[in-house]
Amino acid sequence: MKKIRSLYLLLIMVLFGTLSAQVQHFTWQGVQRDYLVRTPANHVGTLPVMFFLHGMGDNITRCDQEYNFQQMAEEFGWAIVVPQARNLGMGNMWNVGMTNSNVDDAGFLMALLDSLAAELQFNPDSVFFTGFSMGGFMTHRMAIEHGDRITACAPVSGLIYYEQASLTPVAPVRMLHIHGTTDPVVGYNGNSTAFGSNLGLGVDAIMDYWQNANGCSGDPTIDTLPDLKNDGLRFIRYTYDCGTDLQHLKVVGGNHTWYDNVNQYDVDYKNVIYEFFTGHSAPSGIPDRKTGQLQVWPNPTNGSLHIQSTNHNSPIMAACISCRPVMVRSRKW
Repeated sequence: MKKIRSLYLLLIMVLFGTLSAQVQHFTWQGVQRDYLVRTPANHVGTLPVMFFLHGMGDNITRCDQEYNFQQMAEEFGWAIVVPQARNLGMGNMWNVGMTNSNVDDAGFLMALLDSLAAELQFNPDSVFFTGFSMGGFMTHRMAIEHGDRITACAPVSGLIYYEQASLTPVAPVRMLHIHGTTDPVVGYNGNSTAFGSNLGLGVDAIMDYWQNANGCSGDPTIDTLPDLKNDGLRFIRYTYDCGTDLQHLKVVGGNHTWYDNVNQYDVDYKNVIYEFFTGHSAPSGIPDRKTGQLQVWPNPTNGSLHIQSTNHNSPIMAACISCRPVMVRSRKW
């Protein structure tokens, strides 16, 4: 029995090392930049790729824990690339024009895409960008400056900064903008209660900007989504008549939050984004990752890993490494 337990402990240690988030590095303009990549297991052929850009002061390992990118990769059949911004004096920040920094984040993101394309067999016709808060600002910037190489973008709770607003996009780009009407951090009208300043174009001006860029005409079609949950929110979708897809998901009563709990809210942002990017309904979900007769969760792990045998005759029914209570998550701009 002691030998069997030792073998299980060894297996647990191996699995822990395999599932832990592995930060990778890429040198750009003489500076080492960090990123994570999550891909579906045993994929064959080319993969769509989605870049997720984090908010101000955030980091990729925390995002990996909170958003569970490995599950998203498995569920959608995509490669998820999660790059990290540099510390520009107020924590990790994307250079969207708000500072005097000369950091070329847009160049870094495209160079990272190119460096990973061959290795991970990305599909060049399925390159997507999304981001939350300041990551939403940066997603707009990528669409404006590199829309000729990006299939679609979905900024969430982020605006177009004035520096980019004066630019003409290099090409029309499929765009879904998601924003809450009572966001105190990145206000719907461009003002920030939290920062006490104006941060960029308001959402109405942003939609005008993309209507001009995408050759839209007429008024949008307005679709109020079913209100089935007692979440205090209303989700209204605006679909514009354009040569290139343009939508706005207006979250009435929405705060500076990434809404993704289908048991609590009528809408799951990641599913809405998937459906816009692909034109198909999002998959209904995937089970916990399994290896043989072992069930492993969460995957990826942030240092707390559960391994449970699905074989009731197993000498070890369950194990937990560094188990601890789950902390209430907070959102960062």
